[in-house]
Amino acid sequence: MKVIVTGAGGQLGTDVMAELKSLGYEAIPADLPELDITDKNKTVSFITENNPDAVIHCAAYTAVDNAETEREKCRLINVDGTENIAYACRLCNAKLLYLSTDYVFGGKGDIPYETDSEISPCNYYGETKLLGEEAVRKNGKHFIVRISWVFGRNGKNFVKTMLRLSKEREEISVVNDQIGSPTYTPDLAALLCRMIATEKYGTYHATNEGYCSWAEFAAKIMELSNSKTKIIPISSAEYKSAAVRPENSRMSKASLDENGFERLPSWQDALERYFK
Repeated sequence: MKVIVTGAGGQLGTDVMAELKSLGYEAIPADLPELDITDKNKTVSFITENNPDAVIHCAAYTAVDNAETEREKCRLINVDGTENIAYACRLCNAKLLYLSTDYVFGGKGDIPYETDSEISPCNYYGETKLLGEEAVRKNGKHFIVRISWVFGRNGKNFVKTMLRLSKEREEISVVNDQIGSPTYTPDLAALLCRMIATEKYGTYHATNEGYCSWAEFAAKIMELSNSKTKIIPISSAEYKSAAVRPENSRMSKASLDENGFERLPSWQDALERYFK
């Protein structure tokens, strides 16, 4: 199986590339500066010339706060870039797996969102990822996988930020009224690579099992890193940010169960493996 991975040098893309190779698939990296997905002609040429069986689309604009002011850039990457990839996949009849986000939901209440729950993005980043979903659905052979709170060995993430701050401060204030599930990139990559080998197309939610607040996540990071830095729980109102964040990022994994995909391990187990 030949698979193109966009954003191959990023946090998730790096692990997806490694997993594909471990399975014996031909993994073709696609990332800046060699490939700019906002350039339609170059994107279409790259994908059609390589003629893959599938594309795993990890590339995205993910600076949630900056997206509120860098709207054109965010839309170019998340919407136009995704449309270009989807179009190219249709031309060569390739499967397309698109990584989306819990931010497509409104983020209210405490009930886990189903894949067909009402859509109502709470910020501009979420809006662009939703438009990306709509572009991907034009392809018959598509998978949409919504994820949240991603962390791994590569790139920037919450775990690395907490570890850095723990070396600088005795206390760190972290919000405790936003609830969701961390997602460990090696676990997610393994699922995506299993999924892309099937024809079980549709929309999925994939995060590590269990829910926590950001403050609880941070406290576990301090515990496992043997840090004495204290985590101070605060409300979202006390933590000012440019973009609105969802209070409820819980997502149901029923779609995985229904299609025979194994759920990811607990977020606590994933975090322990991260530190090992």
